[in-house]
Amino acid sequence: MFAYYMDLALRSLKRNPVLTALMVLAIGLGIGASMTMITVLHVMTNDPLPERSTHLYTPHLDPLPLDYSHGGSGIDPSDNLTWPDAMSLLRAHRGVHQAAMAGGTLLALPVQSGLQALYAAGRYTTADFFALFGVPFEYGAGWSAADDTAGARVVVLSDELARKLFGRADVVGRTARLGELDYRVVGVVTRWDPAPQFYADSTGSQFSDIDTFFLPLSVAVNEDLPVSGNESGWGDDEKTGSSKRGAAMSWLQFWVQLDTPAQVADYRQYLINYSAQQKALGRFQRPPTNATLFGLMDWLAHQNLVPNDVHLQLWLALGFLFVCMVNIVALLLAKFLRRSGEISVRRALGARRRDIFVQLGVESALIGVAGGTLGLAIAQLGLWSVRHRPGDYARIAQMDPSMLAGTFVLAVLASVLAGLLPAWRACRVAPALQLKAS
Repeated sequence: MFAYYMDLALRSLKRNPVLTALMVLAIGLGIGASMTMITVLHVMTNDPLPERSTHLYTPHLDPLPLDYSHGGSGIDPSDNLTWPDAMSLLRAHRGVHQAAMAGGTLLALPVQSGLQALYAAGRYTTADFFALFGVPFEYGAGWSAADDTAGARVVVLSDELARKLFGRADVVGRTARLGELDYRVVGVVTRWDPAPQFYADSTGSQFSDIDTFFLPLSVAVNEDLPVSGNESGWGDDEKTGSSKRGAAMSWLQFWVQLDTPAQVADYRQYLINYSAQQKALGRFQRPPTNATLFGLMDWLAHQNLVPNDVHLQLWLALGFLFVCMVNIVALLLAKFLRRSGEISVRRALGARRRDIFVQLGVESALIGVAGGTLGLAIAQLGLWSVRHRPGDYARIAQMDPSMLAGTFVLAVLASVLAGLLPAWRACRVAPALQLKAS
């Protein structure tokens, strides 16, 4: 029976090619515009580490004075940790894995003659970083906790940077020149690019930055390497221009792996107890209960990474889809009512209203499939244009399989819904009146 309905739908569509083309074009434009923005929103709110995100948490303390004012900057220094607090959390070792980190950019010098130096963005961190986030290695491994303590000049390179500097990726044991110092390469990672870069400073470009090197955090502090991100000072340290080791300068991000609800509850209580201890020592002034522990997805929501213009463009695209659907309803209604005579003959020959309704529904769905194919091409064109915009999220505007399937599902669903009223109205036509009139 379905094949019969498909045959009837194809015959009907071929009889009115201009009207069919208008309906396919309308639904294609609406689906293309809406799926472009839905895809952008999807990739911007996507889970960057789906296999690990439920076990990753970032602790946050509140060391700010009671009279501290943000000054309208919108930057909250308590989103980062100070050096003493980060080191205390590391020494406590309350999680399965934990790491302190900060971003940095250094001038990298290729060993091959004739190649120009390039600026490379990377991460200053501690030894557990690679196990914490499951960073995949192509060659070698990360450094040890002993290297952190000793301030060893070792480095892990990305596959991309290793090839730019050495012309090959298997460079473990070689010496890389970053900034003013030489580092021994201990590992090379394959492309690892979680988007957004959730572990980075919240003031950075978390959709466009890719870490191409990893250095021990102790080296960055000992050598006073430049930091990319927010460095917020307050109190006496702010007046005197404190070093990165100061107790009134927040600049470090911290992540910890907690595998069970009991570990999460214990860690939260530990943060409160630590804050109470620091308040008793006179360092913290605010209530200890201000200490918080964010899960990965909760942290992304807290950062509000999606720009307002993306939300606005999404609503405009959905509004355009609604207008297209209204036009589809009008076109289908006119099309189906013009076939009242044909429908009446079928009814007189024994077809039930349900049969007519299903037949017209199949025709609407067929229009949706054609419109979805066109909408997919338009959406891909729209995403291509997004990738050429200056926004930091532009490079990740790519359709994944779920969005590809969603394009067709939305197109068919929209066309079927648009056809419900016209199909119902056509089914309500009295056959006797149509047959008598003809």
